Order: sequence, then structure tokens, then C-alpha cells
Amino acid sequence: MAQRTLSRVLRRHRPLDEALDEALGEAPAELAERDRAFARLLVTTALRRLGQIDALIATCLDRPLPSNAAAIQDVLRLGVAQLVFLDVAAHAAVDTAVEMAKATRLSAQVKLVNAVLRRLAQHGKALSAAGDAARLNTPDWLWHSWCEAYGEATCRAIALAHLSEAPLDISVKADAPSWAERLSAELLPTGSLRRPPGGLVSALPGFDEGAWWVQDAAAALPARLLGPVAGQRVADLCAAPGGKTAQLAAAGAAVTALDRSAKRLLRLTANLQRLGLAAELVTADAAAWQPTEPFDAVLLDAPCSATGTLRRHPDAAWLKQPTDIAKLTAAQDRLLAAAAAMLRPGGLLIYCTCSLQPEEGPRRVDALVAAGAPFRRRPIEAGELGGLDELIGEAGDLRILPCHLAEKGGMDGFYAARLERL
Repeated sequence: MAQRTLSRVLRRHRPLDEALDEALGEAPAELAERDRAFARLLVTTALRRLGQIDALIATCLDRPLPSNAAAIQDVLRLGVAQLVFLDVAAHAAVDTAVEMAKATRLSAQVKLVNAVLRRLAQHGKALSAAGDAARLNTPDWLWHSWCEAYGEATCRAIALAHLSEAPLDISVKADAPSWAERLSAELLPTGSLRRPPGGLVSALPGFDEGAWWVQDAAAALPARLLGPVAGQRVADLCAAPGGKTAQLAAAGAAVTALDRSAKRLLRLTANLQRLGLAAELVTADAAAWQPTEPFDAVLLDAPCSATGTLRRHPDAAWLKQPTDIAKLTAAQDRLLAAAAAMLRPGGLLIYCTCSLQPEEGPRRVDALVAAGAPFRRRPIEAGELGGLDELIGEAGDLRILPCHLAEKGGMDGFYAARLERL
């Protein structure tokens, strides 16, 4: 199952969650939940450490694997992930990989798999420790982009943050201190609760009663930048899976949640039902949809490269390419212009993305204003962010990096600008 999933991500360019769901659907029904969880952990680790893993394999080969040996390459990658990064017993990791190799059409390579993994069982951790993990596990185009945008030292800190599994962050409807105690969680300065990763979320106190929902601490900030929204008409564009919709509804707003995917809106509906919250749901392309009357506030979480979420989605590092950015920015411009047209004079517009690329953040807002749109920035203040002034970037925009709050487990990379319609 792990091999099929990894192959679909790297060979067919399928998102990890989709590839894993497909592989799980093909797996025996009696496969234990523990085995399913380990398969996900194994593939996620292989993707998070892919550069290091490939470098380790290369040290054991006299020549590169032939182009038709993709299946064997993936078997080796999963074997190295177990040996070097997951501390699986050497005999178990090697035996599993050998059996996987025998099941491929390249069973003649079984001896190679056995030899490479036995060597790395002895020397892999030392070789890995001597390498540059931050650089090896970051594709060239991302490394150069982040160095240019933030400087090499910060780029390295971002890359290192991506090597750790993200914690479990929670947004609560009310009484965060009390829920922090009940959930054995830490109350962050920004107001989110944080628990270590792992465990069954639905088994935690308060889940069934709809007291809270899972939402990264960074993703929870843009909706709060609208300030008090009770009684206001607020549009949440590209809304699914609905964390921001839940925030706005819990704060008393009359929310219209819009998404082009009916399937994703079904998930949003289920989340709202569990939470006991209500919103008007609309299946439509936000770039073309028009409301019957202007909104008091609009929140646009635009589709983006998601390069700020590599802790949770390490597949994105290897699936995205520089050419994707130009396509995404064109779509972001269309969505931003449409969002601006939905807003009443004096209303607030929040534009945000979970991208670290400047092209998808401040440059989109600069382009909107430069084109003559009747907006001005309303700078964000540290007091709105729990006093974390390091989260405020140029022009008073929100700029969160994965290395921010590193001593508490980091955050997803996020950008947000607050604009007021004149």
C-alpha cells in the first residue's frame, strides 16, 4: 500500500491524500487501523526526507538505477525511511523491502535492494547526520525563491521547520482556557490550543459535542483580523473545509460560504452540523459569482501553491513547479478583483494564502491597488496577534513563516493583508 501511494504521488503527480485514499480502497478490508496509520507515516516520512533518502541511496550505487526501475527506487526509498528516520528494526525493514521487491516486475533487483539496505542499516544514520538536511530536502526552485525573499538564514530555518511533523492545533467556540485544561493542550498567544501530533482526534473531549475544530494556529488568524463581526454579512470565499467559516459563524456573523467544489462543501456542511453552527452555502466559482447586495466584509483564502504547509503536506514540495506560480497568480488576481467588487464602501477585505511565495502574497495586493481599485491597507497590529510582532511583515501585512513560534512547534506559512474599501 505504501509503495503504491508513493508511486502515485511521485509518478502520477497525485496529491498525497488522494493517492492514499485510493491505496486504502484497494487494501484488504481487514487491514488493521494501526497498519493503515503506519503506511501514512511511512509515505509522509519518505516525502519529507526525499532529498536525503535519494542521496543516501546514491552513495550505495555504482551507477544510477535504470529508468525502468522506478518501482525498485520507491522500494528503496521506503526501506531507507524506515531504517534511518523511523527507527524500524533493521531485519524487519530489510525483509519487508525484499518482499516488496520480489512482488515487482523487477525481481532480479532483489539482491540490490538487500545489499543497499543492509549497508544503510549500518551506516545510514551517520551518513544522514553528516548531510545538509535543510538543503537536500528542499527543491532547488523553492530554496532559491526563499533565499531571495527572506535571506539564506531564514530560508534554512524554514526548511528545517518542514522536517518536523506539525502539532495538532484547535480552535474553540468559547472558553479557550477551560478547554486547554480539558484537552491537556497549551494555550498559544494567538488564542489557538495546541496538542502534540498523533492520536484519534474524534476521541478527544468536546469533539462529539461540537465545542472545537482542528485548525492550524496560522490559518486561524486571518478571520480574526476582521475584528468584531457579530451581526455583519460576511462572505467566506473558497471556504472549504470550513475552519474560517466556523470562526465567523461562532463570532455571530451571517456567513455566506462559497466554494466551487460541491464535494468539498459537503465536508464543510458536516463540520458545521457537528459544531452546531449555520451558514449559507453556495456552490460557485467566486471569480464569476455575484451577490444580490454588497457584503460588510469579505475573506478570500485564495487557492495557491501551499508552500507554507509542507509540514502537513510534504508532497507539495515535489508536485509544484515554478510554472505553477504564474497560473495561480492569474487566478488569484481574478478572485481578488471579484472579492473587491462584492464589498460595500467602508467594508474590510482579507486576502490570504498559505504560500511562502511573495508572488502569491503582497504582490497580488500591490497589483490590485496599482490597478486603481478603491482600497487602502489597514495595517495589522501586534496586539491582534497575541503580541507576536514578528508575524507582521512589510506594509503591515501578516507574514507567518514555519519557523515562527519554533520553540512551541512552529506554524504553517501564511500571508494575509487587510484592505478597507474607500
